[in-house]
Amino acid sequence: MSDLTFKTATELSTLLASGALSSVDIANACLDRAEATEPSVAAFNSLDKAHVLAQANASDKRRKDGKALGPLDGVPVALKDVIAEKNQPLTASSKMLANFVSPYDAHVTGLLKGQGAVLTGRCNLDEFAMGSSTENSGFAPSKNPWDTACVPGGSSGGSAACVAAGQVPISLGSDTGGSIRQPAAFCGVVGVKPTYGLVSRYGLIAFASSLDQIGPFARTVEDSALLLDAIMGHDNRDSTSLKVEPPKCLEAVKTSAGKKFRVGVPKEYFIDGLDPEIMTAVRGAIDWYAAQGCEIVEVSLPTTELAVPVYYILAPAEASSNLSRYDGIRYGHRAKEFKDAIDLYFQSRAEGFGPEVKRRIILGTYALSSGYYDAFYLKAQKVRTLIRKDFENAFAQCDFLLTPTTPSPAFKFGEKTEDPLSMYLNDIFTINVNLAGLPGLSLPCGLSSSGLPLGMQLIGPAFGEGTLLAAAHQYEQAHDWVKLHPSL
Repeated sequence: MSDLTFKTATELSTLLASGALSSVDIANACLDRAEATEPSVAAFNSLDKAHVLAQANASDKRRKDGKALGPLDGVPVALKDVIAEKNQPLTASSKMLANFVSPYDAHVTGLLKGQGAVLTGRCNLDEFAMGSSTENSGFAPSKNPWDTACVPGGSSGGSAACVAAGQVPISLGSDTGGSIRQPAAFCGVVGVKPTYGLVSRYGLIAFASSLDQIGPFARTVEDSALLLDAIMGHDNRDSTSLKVEPPKCLEAVKTSAGKKFRVGVPKEYFIDGLDPEIMTAVRGAIDWYAAQGCEIVEVSLPTTELAVPVYYILAPAEASSNLSRYDGIRYGHRAKEFKDAIDLYFQSRAEGFGPEVKRRIILGTYALSSGYYDAFYLKAQKVRTLIRKDFENAFAQCDFLLTPTTPSPAFKFGEKTEDPLSMYLNDIFTINVNLAGLPGLSLPCGLSSSGLPLGMQLIGPAFGEGTLLAAAHQYEQAHDWVKLHPSL
């Protein structure tokens, strides 16, 4: 079944519908591929083979009975280990939750189960989704399938790596400041961060609640649209879930041929320090759209340079509040030795949280403390409003923005761990999208001279997923990047 390794979810769905192969065939191919490549990639925190095959067998029985649940029935989907799946581990790659098993399904998990998807493994990440390289995992870092000496990105590094390595065709991650788009760029796959509120956060372990959003990884734009359509929609259990008609993403992709777009190019994203090969690749993509008859419009986003300081006030502030529930009392890690209740809190949190999580809790608590709230947190919220207005002004002139996804290709392990600021700056092109609640998409646009993937980012107005996916599909169809795979 090695010929199934890099088939897309759409292709697998077609083969299942025709009866050319079974869900068990696909599941075994994915499990065999994972067994062969996991020693090199370490994309999964856990992979329950019996659970996978049981779902696949159930899917085959439905098809035999003429009761298939839709295009995803029998197709493997991996989940980032912050998305709850009932009776499966839910660790957030943290020692704090190392032995925790979820008692319920996340909303997106329930939707996928209702459509017959075969949930395949719990993907590794930076602890509690805090990081840009998966080096902050409390267990072990995932590796980039294109070069295992390089990081896969983060925080959803495992979710990107398992798709790039051919272990599964599609997966879900979460994006707080670029944690889907950045690893998608590093691993040479497509990653989509939807408009805030289009996908329910119920059952997603919270990092920063006003920024977090679940989204898909895939090897093609069409597969991304397929998975996105499956998980969008209102959920009463999430107070931030929007009561709107979701965009019809797959329909937008299938009707994208010949469409012309106004492509915005923000001058602030083409800066000193941007890797020359990424600059060339992204400029080449801009020229390609121009050659197709699209209008290229230079726009300005003046508050771009404020993204990193604003994000690293607001996100840690929300994290410090969200992570206060991990106290060693109700669930999660509990210290064995302590003097009293207060010491139990201190010891449990000291032992359970890693250095990056502690750093962000301290930053956030400081920003929210008396005497600093107005100076830092409140001011950051005001600047966040200015950032959103910048985007609104830009989208009055164009249909979407085209930018680099990251300032460099994937970097080596250890290259940035001693310099947190350098690591934080790696998300400089993705953070503003979360602060403004907008949709963003990363897709491959080339390879570096060292053979590492390069990614470009499309940013749209709220609910503009259809336009982004249509434009991305046009570019993808005209280039061969989707056909390139790492030689693991």
